[in-house]
Amino acid sequence: MRKIIVLSFITLDGVMQAPGGPEEDPSEDFKYGGWSAPFDDEAAGKVMQKQMEPADLLLGRKTFEIFANYWPEHADYWPGVIDVAKYALSNTLTDSDPIVTRWKNSVIIKSVEEIKKLKNSEGPDLKIWGSSKLVQLLLKHDLVDEFWLNIHPVILGKGKKLFGDDAMPRSFTLVESTTTPKGVILANYKRAGEVETGVMGA
Repeated sequence: MRKIIVLSFITLDGVMQAPGGPEEDPSEDFKYGGWSAPFDDEAAGKVMQKQMEPADLLLGRKTFEIFANYWPEHADYWPGVIDVAKYALSNTLTDSDPIVTRWKNSVIIKSVEEIKKLKNSEGPDLKIWGSSKLVQLLLKHDLVDEFWLNIHPVILGKGKKLFGDDAMPRSFTLVESTTTPKGVILANYKRAGEVETGVMGA
């Protein structure tokens, strides 16, 4: 069985839209594209190298299109991204669409059931970058095993959020973390089990 690992750049208020640049995803009149760039440094880069180790990718349609238009020409920065399998959840794209065929090893899937079959198959872990709607769908169906959250010390208010209101309650354990000189917390959480409750101080 494969693990599904969510990797995300997020703000203190949970916004994850367009961290990489102004043109990345300006939908819904988002004005802060590229908000993570001022916090980039050598310490963050070292952890990012680990986060970008080769694994198959599972992406929402919007992120898939952004990646497919960018990474084929910038693969030197992300070793292995051309050769790994790329799975995109979409009701509009097909395997024969030019944007799909131009990015080697890309496959379109249509449903949560297909994702469950993929997760239960043999192969590398599945990493999700961006893809807020896909992440929220997977959390609703209790399919996320692990998070890598790159938490930035900034609040944006509006923008696509990583977490919605329909997530299945689950607890996670912090297994690794790094705080950079610029205040970014890069934290790796692995699934722990059911949510436990109690009384403070009891």
